[in-house]
Amino acid sequence: MRAVAILAGLLLVGAASPVPPQRTAAPPPATDVMLARDTDTRWVPFELTPGNQLRFDLEIDGRRASAILDTGVSYTVASRAFAGAAGLTPASGRQRADAVGGAVPIGWAAIERIGFGGLTRTGGRVAIVDLKAIATGSAAPVDLLVGSDILSCCALDIDFDAGRFRLLPSGRLPFPGASAPLSLSPQSRVFVSEATIAGRRVRPLIVDTGDGAALTLSRGAWNAVGVKPAGLTSAVAFGLGGTIRTDMTILPTLAVGAQPMREIELRIEPKAGFSDQTSTAGRIGSGLLQRYRVLMDPRAGHMVFAPGTRAAAPPIRSTSGLLVGYDTGRLRVLHVMRGSPAAAAGWQDGEQICTVDDVPVPTIADGSVDTAWSAGEPGRVIRFGMCDGATRTLTLRRFY
Repeated sequence: MRAVAILAGLLLVGAASPVPPQRTAAPPPATDVMLARDTDTRWVPFELTPGNQLRFDLEIDGRRASAILDTGVSYTVASRAFAGAAGLTPASGRQRADAVGGAVPIGWAAIERIGFGGLTRTGGRVAIVDLKAIATGSAAPVDLLVGSDILSCCALDIDFDAGRFRLLPSGRLPFPGASAPLSLSPQSRVFVSEATIAGRRVRPLIVDTGDGAALTLSRGAWNAVGVKPAGLTSAVAFGLGGTIRTDMTILPTLAVGAQPMREIELRIEPKAGFSDQTSTAGRIGSGLLQRYRVLMDPRAGHMVFAPGTRAAAPPIRSTSGLLVGYDTGRLRVLHVMRGSPAAAAGWQDGEQICTVDDVPVPTIADGSVDTAWSAGEPGRVIRFGMCDGATRTLTLRRFY
């Protein structure tokens, strides 16, 4: 189970910045993006990270690298660690970019070539940023975030059920489905669309494959919709700029274009959060997109949804109220959800769990660990061995 939805959003619109930072567009030099003649056969396999992002391998300047497919990033990003190992030297000067959780320092470095699937881009630049492992919920960070500066060239066909994607010439319709509007934001050049909630059109929404949540709205957009949720709790998420706390509920229905959807997990940002800072109403993330096969083609002005095997699956709801992260043979409590059994029992952020129902938390290299108990059957009693030697129990129940 993915107990924590990770928001890795990074909106690169920063240039040289005095204090306070003045954020203006920093377009890269001219590039050449080409698709192979047989690009429709060149599927790229991916795996979903614990943070719900699409991780795959590519080649950059003759080196293999791990990457996240990220339509919510204006310009492709390389980690500082990878840039150092690959000899990518950032240009001098102080720069900053807006990210979920706050602004982050960036640099720019020229590259010769980047390629994956049937796509090859020659020339151009990548942004250099500290990419922390928490951005994917894994023990190890990735090397790159592939952004809309590359992905907007083409039609992006993501087959979540098969765990693969490909790049096609714009205008292709490789499968039938329900259509929704899709374009590039004039300011940030990221993918944007809209949704209809309670009869109200909500836009613009960033379509962000790098955001592991399903749907996130600004506080203003949520208030304008006027929905009265059956239950409202709290959650925590991690972006490149730091930690954010949100409200969370389950929307019974909404629509993205002509595609109706049911039971979608919704996060509501605090006022002056990332959406407000970027003049957007929120984000559609991979937690929603992965229910479908999705074609994203901003040049053609649309995206297309075909229901996948998970289209009707209800969202996983916590019944414990404990959002936990793996930390070398132990689970660390990252957040205690408001109104939950854990909150009522007095659990606190930062507490550490070493056993669950007398089974030790495994010591594993990749940080993957089963936390399905946190959304277990209501009425079940979980026994925890705390790392300080204490023993605690928790009775699970529905609370939102």
